[in-house]
Amino acid sequence: MHTYVFKIADELDGERIDKALGALIDSLSRSFIQKFIKDGKVTVNGEVVKSSYKVSIDDEVVFELPEAVEPDIRAEDIHLDILYEDTDVIVVNKPKGMVVHPAAGHYSGTLVNALMYHCGEELSGINGVMRPGIVHRIDMDTTGSLIVCKNDLAHNSIAAQLKEHSINRVYHAICYGDIKEDEGTIHKPIGRHPSDRKKMAVNEKGKDAITHYKVLKRFGKYTYISCKLETGRTHQIRVHMASIGHPLLGDEVYSNRSCPFKLQGQCLHAMTLGFVHPRSGEYIEVNAPIPTYFNKLLDVF
Repeated sequence: MHTYVFKIADELDGERIDKALGALIDSLSRSFIQKFIKDGKVTVNGEVVKSSYKVSIDDEVVFELPEAVEPDIRAEDIHLDILYEDTDVIVVNKPKGMVVHPAAGHYSGTLVNALMYHCGEELSGINGVMRPGIVHRIDMDTTGSLIVCKNDLAHNSIAAQLKEHSINRVYHAICYGDIKEDEGTIHKPIGRHPSDRKKMAVNEKGKDAITHYKVLKRFGKYTYISCKLETGRTHQIRVHMASIGHPLLGDEVYSNRSCPFKLQGQCLHAMTLGFVHPRSGEYIEVNAPIPTYFNKLLDVF
């Protein structure tokens, strides 16, 4: 059991206890915190409170968090679309709707479950049992190229390339609206949304983020673009394109526009992945074919 003890500062005065704890412990979701409040694991000045309780300056908040127990992650015989593979790395074409690694509510059917079946014990262990081999990720409803490391040598090399922003990552996307300029660069910092912790946002206190985009084809109400990432922040393309008034088609998080098509999340595809091989030093570039649903949209337009 880990016990957190907080004194409420001025900036949280009058906030609900669940929101205040969310701001103080940014690794926990609000729904997770609300469950523990309901279970009586949170006290204010020694008294059990409800989620609606509003904190005051100098309130003493005590939150008892049990030690995390990692679930048993099992190998599952799930088809993998393999774009490249050798003894050090494997690049897969992740389908829409597949979660990359296990997390609360998704302990099976993930890319990790499939990789464990395909690779056996040949996955790097640096990120622990929940994320074997995983050095970066793409969103559940984003398709395309993702590199996985089979050993720690490969993991350290690819992680370093990601940190140096030297990996070539090009995405294809369909946006709302008619983008007038043929190409452009969005250079805006990205951090947590100030009021919705499940979202990211352009935030001056966030991390530096740079996206280069190029128009591939215009369809009046929609624009087909490619985006080259110079940095790799969470939801970077989705946040950046929304910030200039062109959110991605189908994005239910960063767009409030009504989508006329039956889509499963945003139209975003990790097309190109280029990296220096961790053992040979050779530059390798892999391209994931545009998914069927994406091509059908382009044909409809």
